[in-house]
Amino acid sequence: MAQPRICDTPMAHEKSDALEELGQDVHSSNSSPLCSESGPPDGGFWAWATAFGCFLIQFCGFGFALAPFLLDYISQHFNRYVSSFGVYQDFYTRVYLANQPPSAISWIGALTSFLADNVTLISGPLYDRGWFYQLMVVGSLLQSLSLFALSLAKPGQFYLIFMVQGVLSGIGMGLTYGPCMAVISQHFSKRRTLVMSFVASGSPMGAIIHPIMLNHLLNGTLGFAWGVRASAGFVSTLLLISCLSMRTRLVTTSKPTTSYGAAARKCSRDVFFVLITAGSTLFQIGYYFPIFYLQLDSIKHGIDVNFSFYSLVIMNAACVVGRCTAGIIAAYAGTLNFTIASTITCSALIISVMALSDITSVVVLGLAYGYFSGVYISLMVPLVTMFTPDLSELGARFGICFAFTAFGGLLGGPISGALLSSQYRWWIASLFCGLISFVGSFMFVVVRLMIYRGR
Repeated sequence: MAQPRICDTPMAHEKSDALEELGQDVHSSNSSPLCSESGPPDGGFWAWATAFGCFLIQFCGFGFALAPFLLDYISQHFNRYVSSFGVYQDFYTRVYLANQPPSAISWIGALTSFLADNVTLISGPLYDRGWFYQLMVVGSLLQSLSLFALSLAKPGQFYLIFMVQGVLSGIGMGLTYGPCMAVISQHFSKRRTLVMSFVASGSPMGAIIHPIMLNHLLNGTLGFAWGVRASAGFVSTLLLISCLSMRTRLVTTSKPTTSYGAAARKCSRDVFFVLITAGSTLFQIGYYFPIFYLQLDSIKHGIDVNFSFYSLVIMNAACVVGRCTAGIIAAYAGTLNFTIASTITCSALIISVMALSDITSVVVLGLAYGYFSGVYISLMVPLVTMFTPDLSELGARFGICFAFTAFGGLLGGPISGALLSSQYRWWIASLFCGLISFVGSFMFVVVRLMIYRGR
């Protein structure tokens, strides 16, 4: 049975009967200047080369720039990176920035996430105007520079780490993240969700490979500074390959068919878009709690420090599986339906963090949360694309949506850190983050009910 298309009419959101069956994905057709009259080719050399380049952008962006410092070479110097800001949070709290409270340290990772999403408010409209290549080059250069600058950081230099890791890296990722996901819509239609899921899997894949690689570099003869520089050289090489691999399918004009203000006004009147944005913003507040604090929580409960390092590796490995399989399962269950299932499950798992007590609970929680959080992240971009009537506004819609969700990511770490306090009251922080994530999940449920009832 052929899938209906959400862009066939201006009010395609009204097609509730077509959307009702399993929440099946719907795609745009010829209403966008980004698509040719025959539609995206759904394959071909440059289409898959572009997808691979976008995968590398994710691999080097969220996978490398958010990959943290060391863990257990604590008594002497740096030892290793790990797979998320959780190791930064752990190491900074206990050793490197011990004079800073957890809530202050959380602002480093929170700001990186905030800028990575919020800068899309700028890069999205620039993508719509045909600035794709310029955004990729500038963003890649900033990410490379941030890694080289990080090798100069010394113990106690909070503001240097804050500016390099929090600001510079976040801006670089923000310039590349939205456009590298949006450009997939120029090359794929029926396979769009599947390919976007593949691209999104680059982030946790990098978060697994990077700490292993850097651990060998730093434990060898290079030392911390040169080890980080070698890693920065590797990342820069991959970013160069990605920039050479990606292509836009058609030449776009310097003036978009719809102004940014007009697109914003249309978004404010689009009930589905408003609910999806509100839901993802609220969910994002609690989303980062296990990612930032799982390692610290396991250590504080007496679990071996070396194993605690691998708790985040386990989580990221499961995240890779979640992102890779999300597009396959969503093709049958529906993007919206699978998003609802993943957010509700994640919310329940966030609350269950308070029950963490032994190695088994850490492994189970890491595997489950890694998988379903990967599904959620992988499906958010296809979900916004699915409800975009005109793909010429896709970059602007990404920017508006991510700008709001960025505030959720920005507030989540410091709020949970403040609730945790120096007494490490895990149940208060996990309960708050879990409940607010449930509220965000409910927004997606409302969208599902509105479609089912035909508005």
